[in-house]
Amino acid sequence: MPRSVRSISSGLRYAAAPLLLTVLGLPGSAIAAPCGKPPRASIVLTRPEGAADAQFRTVYAREWAWRSAEFRGEEEDDETAPISGHLPRVDLKTQDMRLACWKDVLGRLKALPVQQLSGEQAINYGIYRQQIEVLISAQEYKDYEKPLNADSSFWSSLVSTARKTFHTQQDYARYLSQLNEFPRYFSEQTANMAAGLARGFTPPAITLVGRDRSITIVTDSPSVEANPFYAPFKQMPAVIPAGAQAELRAAGAKAIRESVVPAHAALLVFMREKYIPSARGELAAERLPDGKAYYQAKIREFTTLDLTPEQIHQIGLSEVAKIHEQMLAVMKETAFTGDFPAFLHFLRTDPQFYAKTPEELLMRAAWIAKEFDGKAKDYFGYLPRSRFAIKPVPADLAPFYTGGRGGPGIYLVNTYDLPSRPLYVQTALTLHESAPGHAFQMSIALEHKDQPDFRQKVYISAFGEGWALYCEKLGIEMGMYETPYSRFGMLTYQMWRAARLVVDTGIHAKGWTREQAQKYLHDNTALADHEIETEVDRYIAWPAQALSYYLGEMSIERARAKAEQALGSRFNVRAFHDTVLELGSVPLPVLEARIDRFIAEDGKGPYPALE
Repeated sequence: MPRSVRSISSGLRYAAAPLLLTVLGLPGSAIAAPCGKPPRASIVLTRPEGAADAQFRTVYAREWAWRSAEFRGEEEDDETAPISGHLPRVDLKTQDMRLACWKDVLGRLKALPVQQLSGEQAINYGIYRQQIEVLISAQEYKDYEKPLNADSSFWSSLVSTARKTFHTQQDYARYLSQLNEFPRYFSEQTANMAAGLARGFTPPAITLVGRDRSITIVTDSPSVEANPFYAPFKQMPAVIPAGAQAELRAAGAKAIRESVVPAHAALLVFMREKYIPSARGELAAERLPDGKAYYQAKIREFTTLDLTPEQIHQIGLSEVAKIHEQMLAVMKETAFTGDFPAFLHFLRTDPQFYAKTPEELLMRAAWIAKEFDGKAKDYFGYLPRSRFAIKPVPADLAPFYTGGRGGPGIYLVNTYDLPSRPLYVQTALTLHESAPGHAFQMSIALEHKDQPDFRQKVYISAFGEGWALYCEKLGIEMGMYETPYSRFGMLTYQMWRAARLVVDTGIHAKGWTREQAQKYLHDNTALADHEIETEVDRYIAWPAQALSYYLGEMSIERARAKAEQALGSRFNVRAFHDTVLELGSVPLPVLEARIDRFIAEDGKGPYPALE
């Protein structure tokens, strides 16, 4: 999965990225600005535009400009986003204003002459309207009152700015401004959390145990210099004069002492004395206020499909049974003489399957990533210009973090608790999180400057996670799995995602217990128990997100099978992959419709010269 909570409901994918479309008005449009007044700029169009297209462009460009400004500073740990000088307003008045804005935008979308839109803008309309509907839903259910889950939170994402590369004095000035806004920002967030607590809208208490560690790493730092937010001041760019460096360091230390630490200290008291002790004991999303409708809305958000919990549960049971048979076949190839549970125990405990040092695990990930580089041109025509680094998950996050996460510019590998990080899953993990998964797909989306920002920079989980999981299985075709154990690792990852369909719906719609969910994953996958515990807590605290992976992969696989059958020998896998990735991040029905057009166009991809 991407490195942090990155869904439509979290605001936008890259809030602080440069705006490509910011307009005040276009010829032939009388629509007034729906959300504030964005700065005046012009759009250079490459071809004439009809009145309906122009009206639609005005609506989404204005809203995006407003949204980008509204959420600037909340870009989480996106390495590509510039450093912001502000943190967003998140108080109740602001939340009500956002809801009113998006409702206004939806009204304008409904009033557009949709039948007059050009083909590409009609596609954009469907994508954008669903995005706005999801944003409205999140506001109506007051998701902002629960700005945390089992491994991510509003405060833990802020330290990621301190890990970015600072280039100029202005970067430091903006960072200082942001640090000094911590008291106001934390106060607004905790007020929202208190409102959620009062109505029983919290993550389950069991998923919050020990999560205060990410706060105490700030409050208990032995010195200002040891505080994680001081990191940018330790080694500053040589282009900044020595005197200015000294002034910036002094200002940074002051901001940490007077703003950052007190804000975290107040949060720690709130969490320990009020929030965690009173957080709800029940696990199911359906037991939240208006819970059945809320869980269905989350399913719609994360899968982009209109499936019921029961339908998804049954799909999961069917897929689990299918993958189990494949796992048994691979197990026989290893010549292991015991039964399936014994084989899982063998994989979880035999030292041959585990790295001895964090460096060994990181080097294995790097080797796999470079091995893919040598195969990339045979499966992809368009290769992203962006490169990515491989780094360990920061120590303050690692105990509750997943095995790895990736995105533009980065692939994080969790080196915490090495006995829970088996080497036989590293190929699948690396293909998913780095290339051709998240660090590949997201970079390509950002490079398609001819698409609207809401397609480049908003992450749709069903598409992004579905693609990354598809890449794990694509590794078979690419010859990436060199041993039966690594192929079993790939299958255990496939099983893990199929089992999520069962576990997530089991927890949130069927009354499953935490122990029941853990046992299901323990019995069906080779995941280590530590990873099973952190994963189940994530599903409990983040309803429906886990459903996006396997359903997204199934959609891509169906589309490919349809194209292969229709095109026969004319099917070109490079053209197919380029067509999928050229979309950016879209709902699954849009993906499937695009592949129908791909077939109708005789399998021609978006870059014929690269085929």
